[in-house]
Amino acid sequence: MRYIDIKAKLPTQRLVSLDALRGFNFIWILGGDGAVIALADMMRAHGGTLAAAGNFLRAQMTHPYWEGLRFYDLIFPLFVFITGVAITLALPKQVEREGKAKAHLRVAKRALLLYVLGLIYYGGLSGDFDHIRYVGVLQRIAVCYLAASILFLNLRWRGLVATTIILIGGYWALMTFVPVPGVGAGSYAPNANLANWLDTKFLPGRMWDKTRDPEGLLSTLPAIATCLIGVLSGILLRRPDISASQKSAWLIGGGIVMTAAGYLWALQMPLIKSVWTSSFVLATGGMCLILLGLFHQLIDVWGYKRWTPVFVWIGANAITLYLLNALMGFDVPARRIAGGEFGETLDDLLLPGIGALLVNLVALGLVIALAGYLYRRKIFLRV
Repeated sequence: MRYIDIKAKLPTQRLVSLDALRGFNFIWILGGDGAVIALADMMRAHGGTLAAAGNFLRAQMTHPYWEGLRFYDLIFPLFVFITGVAITLALPKQVEREGKAKAHLRVAKRALLLYVLGLIYYGGLSGDFDHIRYVGVLQRIAVCYLAASILFLNLRWRGLVATTIILIGGYWALMTFVPVPGVGAGSYAPNANLANWLDTKFLPGRMWDKTRDPEGLLSTLPAIATCLIGVLSGILLRRPDISASQKSAWLIGGGIVMTAAGYLWALQMPLIKSVWTSSFVLATGGMCLILLGLFHQLIDVWGYKRWTPVFVWIGANAITLYLLNALMGFDVPARRIAGGEFGETLDDLLLPGIGALLVNLVALGLVIALAGYLYRRKIFLRV
């Protein structure tokens, strides 16, 4: 793959597949997860094969305590990955319009805004400084976006590949060979690894897991690598000399190889989302590539778009919906509509657990309705 000048003229048509993939990712944290869990609990109550299937579905909608990789663990890396792809589509247009210096300034402003929104998401300044959560999902997105954008604006694709390898390999070396006081080197156990130790010593404010934080200081380095994998995928999608079907094939094929490499590496460095291990970067990065390749082939190449509107609506205002869900919760009005004694009556008359499922489906319906309203009126509250 040769370097594509970021000033090159871009196609005017949006990548619907990327918008749909963003919506697909966010739908799980805006009510989709609760609906699946409610359905799984209903299945578990029946025993046998249904119970086994219910146990599997419920597990996939939760994070493992420490090691392992489930579907729910893919949501955040996919968020970071999509951010990287979007960088390659948005920044070249800004450079073409305003120049590289102003593009850097816009990146810094957007990263700062994302970081501040992250602080607000976790309670803002409502408490004393010791109880502020300085790191979190949006804060990590802000840092990854800032770092990946600056690198994209100033490096050719080979430099981006080298940086990604250095981040993944360097993090592995630090976690494997740098001894932790009182523990030694090479431990990936909770509260007994370098990333957790650094958070305990140097991370101010409130930590998510009290003694450690899944969005801590050192583990942000491999998260930036995840974002750069998205950037490299975006560069591939922008190449004019490769057909659309070939791009899908490269994404899917590369994703399969990367996922296999991640699971192979996990034999030495386990898959751990809480410290974003290097094997986790490869495994989830590969899965992100596969998903993007499939969405690209189905939507942008074959033109199968009838199933995409809901995902596109949500993807167009993903951050706004994410913040609204945190500040007010779509489940609150959903319980007023379909909860309480009404839900209990449905449990008695129809099937135990159907009341909880209905509440979650109503909440998801409210999300979709609001997303559709904003999209149809071309209201895009972008960060």
